[in-house]
Amino acid sequence: MAFDLSNIKRGGEERAPLFVLHGAPGAGKTTFAAQADRPIFIRCEDGLGLNDVDTFPIAESVDDVLAALASLYGEHDYKTVVIDTMSALEPMIWAKVAQDHGGKSIEDIGFGKGYILAMDYWQDIVKACKGLALKGITPVLIAHSEIVKFDPPESESYDRYQIKLHKRAFAYLYEQADIIGFAQNAIHVKKENVKDTKGKAISKRKRELIVSESPAIIAKNRYAMPASMDLEWEQFAAHVPFLAKNLTLSNLNFEATNEE
Repeated sequence: MAFDLSNIKRGGEERAPLFVLHGAPGAGKTTFAAQADRPIFIRCEDGLGLNDVDTFPIAESVDDVLAALASLYGEHDYKTVVIDTMSALEPMIWAKVAQDHGGKSIEDIGFGKGYILAMDYWQDIVKACKGLALKGITPVLIAHSEIVKFDPPESESYDRYQIKLHKRAFAYLYEQADIIGFAQNAIHVKKENVKDTKGKAISKRKRELIVSESPAIIAKNRYAMPASMDLEWEQFAAHVPFLAKNLTLSNLNFEATNEE
């Protein structure tokens, strides 16, 4: 393609977002993803529970995951692909790297080189997901969270919820994702006295999705979304231009079908 004035366009490519979702076990991540438009699950662990959705067999290797993603480049009606979870996929990548280099463990590859080599597989996964996004299929990459100590150069250290992956994989996904959401059971802290420094955490009996970063939580979005919302797919999709457009079309098609 020639790069000249005739090739200039306004804005980026119209595609589905690459969405990374993390949170503690039982926070509702899988249930939330199951609410998406026509999802197909690529399972790396058995965490589907009672969600009645289409799914590939549980993957046993990174090759299984890549093959499942490749198959979605063919003809089908799915609009969302969910990898559940990236945290369970990572040991499969490590095992593959060790196998590639004749070791029993990724640690057998000296000087931390194994974790660098693992990035080739992460890049393959993300490239496949972004290719599907260009075809209008939304990739949802679920991961567990962990609490880590963060040492910012300009202030005291503090704990924060972070995606449970090796630091190189985490940094890469953080860079590539259009949205990083954190799912949690919403709580409020009740204090007996306003001057108290500590209080009692009480559940609000609802789950929420946070998509704006704070000192305590890794999150981000590229769509000027509200900082938090209920953990409901329709509410989430309404704030993402590509998903909102398709949500509107789905509603119009549903109404037209009912009128018939």
